[in-house]
Amino acid sequence: MLDVAILIPVLRRPANAEPQVLDILSATDCKIEIVFICTVGDTAEIDAVKAAARSYEQVRYMTISPSKIGDYARKINFGVNETDSHYVFTGADDLHFHSNWFGAATAAYAATGCRVIGTQDLGNRRVLKGEHSTHSLVRRSYITDYGTIDEADKLLHEGYPHEFVDDEFVETARARGEFVFAHRSVVEHLHPLWGKAPTDDLYDAQHKRMAHGRRVYTKRRRLWMSR
Repeated sequence: MLDVAILIPVLRRPANAEPQVLDILSATDCKIEIVFICTVGDTAEIDAVKAAARSYEQVRYMTISPSKIGDYARKINFGVNETDSHYVFTGADDLHFHSNWFGAATAAYAATGCRVIGTQDLGNRRVLKGEHSTHSLVRRSYITDYGTIDEADKLLHEGYPHEFVDDEFVETARARGEFVFAHRSVVEHLHPLWGKAPTDDLYDAQHKRMAHGRRVYTKRRRLWMSR
């Protein structure tokens, strides 16, 4: 069995595919697969990940149908169901994996038994403090034992356009006593907010998505806060 499946939902950023693969491979010293989850009809992206899959044996890809709400959570959940590694990582195509990120994260699990391990993204102020995680390593047994707060067969709730899905996920894990932050596990988020990448239409739509996501989060928060 593989150690970790790095799940990468992608949309309209084909230029990121191969560089992301090379970045992961250069920093990850374990048995891995890199799983790109694409949207049907996103032709340039699909062509790019197909090329990466042909070039690197650790890479595979899959596609799902488009969604009107948002598909980050849907793609992660799909990837979870299509893999069987010991761990899954909730990834993206704008990350820089620092050396020993996996070893530092699994060390935090070994020390605490907490199966949701937060990584340091070097950007988000709550993440910098170790209070939150935007991209996390998850022991598969956590998923099979729990699911979301109200859906036994899913890792992430699919009602969020994108933003706030990580808030629900981390806060639910905390409520269950299953979250640990691995300060030495650095998976840097190369986001325009931190001046680490140029913006594009997907980044620019963040504020609009956040308004919807905040409403979903506010409505659902009582589910884990009452535990």
